[in-house]
Amino acid sequence: MSAVAPLGEPPLGAWAVLIDGLPDATWIVDAHSRRVVADNAAARALLGRRGASLVGLRVDTLIATPEDLAFWDEAHAGPCPPLQSDTTLQSADGRTLHVTRSIRPLHDGAGGTPRHYAVVACDRSAWRRAEDEREQVVAELRATLESTDDGILVTDLAGRIRAFNRRFAQIWGLPAELLQTRQDAAVHDWMRRSVVDGEAYQRRLQAVQEATLLSATERLTLHSGQVLERATQPLWCRGLALGRVYSFRDLSEQLAAQHRIEELSLTDALTGLPNRRQLVEQVARASQRVQREGGGFALLVIDLDRFRHINDSLGHETGDRVLVDVARRVRACMRGDDLLARTGGDQFALLVEGADTAVAEATARRVLDAVGAPCDLGGVPFTLTCSIGGALCPVHGHSADDLVRHAEAAVLTVKEAGRGHYRLQRGPRGGDRRADIQLDHAMRQALAAGHFRLHFQPQVELASGRLVGAEALIRWCDARLGEVAPARFIPVAEDSGFIVALGDWVLAQAVRQCAAWLARGLQVPIAVNVSALQFRQPQFVERVAAVLAGCGLPAPLLELELTESILVRDADEALQRLQALARLGVRLAIDDFGTGYSSLAYLKRFPIGKLKIDRSFVQGLPRDESDRAIVAAILQMAGALGLKVIAEGVETESQRQFLLDSGCHEYQGFLYAPALDCRSFEQRLRRVRGDVRAAPKRPVHLVGG
Repeated sequence: MSAVAPLGEPPLGAWAVLIDGLPDATWIVDAHSRRVVADNAAARALLGRRGASLVGLRVDTLIATPEDLAFWDEAHAGPCPPLQSDTTLQSADGRTLHVTRSIRPLHDGAGGTPRHYAVVACDRSAWRRAEDEREQVVAELRATLESTDDGILVTDLAGRIRAFNRRFAQIWGLPAELLQTRQDAAVHDWMRRSVVDGEAYQRRLQAVQEATLLSATERLTLHSGQVLERATQPLWCRGLALGRVYSFRDLSEQLAAQHRIEELSLTDALTGLPNRRQLVEQVARASQRVQREGGGFALLVIDLDRFRHINDSLGHETGDRVLVDVARRVRACMRGDDLLARTGGDQFALLVEGADTAVAEATARRVLDAVGAPCDLGGVPFTLTCSIGGALCPVHGHSADDLVRHAEAAVLTVKEAGRGHYRLQRGPRGGDRRADIQLDHAMRQALAAGHFRLHFQPQVELASGRLVGAEALIRWCDARLGEVAPARFIPVAEDSGFIVALGDWVLAQAVRQCAAWLARGLQVPIAVNVSALQFRQPQFVERVAAVLAGCGLPAPLLELELTESILVRDADEALQRLQALARLGVRLAIDDFGTGYSSLAYLKRFPIGKLKIDRSFVQGLPRDESDRAIVAAILQMAGALGLKVIAEGVETESQRQFLLDSGCHEYQGFLYAPALDCRSFEQRLRRVRGDVRAAPKRPVHLVGG
């Protein structure tokens, strides 16, 4: 119910009754006294005076903004036009309220100067809070958009631009005036003209816009040479499609780094010749061609005689110049289809296409003559000779390993006979096949008899020198064959398929031993190699889960080292399996990185946590320029992808220091320790962790071995 001052004026009573029924806070002010003469319940509630009337209060104690004070000064002096604006007021209980306040004169019907004014206040505090929250959310979203490295573009369903960030304009090189004046059609036309195939780009964009539910990703090549990845998602609100969000990522630097890594991994940095990896690829292609079309080719291994004397007497710089000069001379002996590669410090290999014995021998003689021509570097004359060994495809096999092995055997024969000549390997390789069959049989018998064992090579953190893990490595001592090197029997196991059973045994034994150490208070992650054939087995993930569960080993203590070939053969299936392993908690690493065919795209997609630099890139550190460049590129790429890096085959302090300075995380190799038997590894682990009291007094045997 409204409160009214006892003024006795008939209109005031009527006005009081009228405002009492209004939902908004309302009070009536006498302009002469500037005091409230009537109010309603809504006004008392708004101002926090539920138990007390506003009547008698000065109006400037309710709303005291400069605008209000000026209004009442003017109203006191004479007629004043209505006032309406947003303002704030302080309630009796201390709250600051945002209101829309309007002040209007009340006429008594006599036509005279109005004496009373009605003040109506509509509480807008809730709306103001919602508006502030909305502005905060918008500001946060804007800051998020501007902080990302991706260019963001938001459009409505008709393609009209709703929002974008500065990175979008930078990536596309858009003129500022196009964006400032919101010339949407001109922006879209600029983008179309920037793409190499503008018509195809426009067709794909039209298809995306017509399919409102479609999510899509594609690569765009611009005339500037940039390569962009465009991803688009529909924009939804309350179940309705309102437009599209496009993100543009500049892949140019990543692709350039990938190309550089591939280039470095295929090329010898000193001579610019193909390296061993590229030679292997070329031999594989030539072998496939021979199997498909017939014919043959020759592989000549060229080994420089007494090259070490040049390095020792004239210096390594002169030695490098000699190698470059030899590469130039041998290239002059080649035909157009032949390939010359540098495969070692002072060793080259020449792939002679379409060659039989006569052609191979003629080529070898030309190379001998070219290399043997007098040299004069820096005023020092000398003569260089070489020894050449050759193998023929298909006579000596089809793979690069077979051909190189036979050619190097021929080189050794030439060296023993006095150097400076050539020899082609004689006879087929059937004896090797028979030896492989016998070795495969012996392996199967050895596994059944329990003759295999595991050794563990420590893995060390470079920064601190702490022992942080171990790689499980298989060893085999046969009663008849003696100690058989893994490099001898593992390729045979892979060729016969026995690698699956062998790999399962290694996995089970390594997990069991790791769990046994954990039970004795020694927590150390174990890395286990997984072959491509083993990985592709249908129940491989289930097998890993069962072994972990059976031994009670936490999954993060197991790391599976995979070959790069796993990532590129049936990539979608590999991704599913890797994700399943990651869900188990198992850690994943790429073994011998840089020797296969993995790419940044695969590394980004797959849940890989670590890269292992192959020992072939470590052995030349820190002197070999090619090895330095490859290792630096791998570390830079791994850093960009957030991956750890471990180097294998570290044998010298200078190698360790180079890796540490370059930002490598871990290493393993003979510099710290070779692969140790179970007891020796546990003793070392306890020693470096300061836990010698708990070391068992009895000899420690491999669990289940």
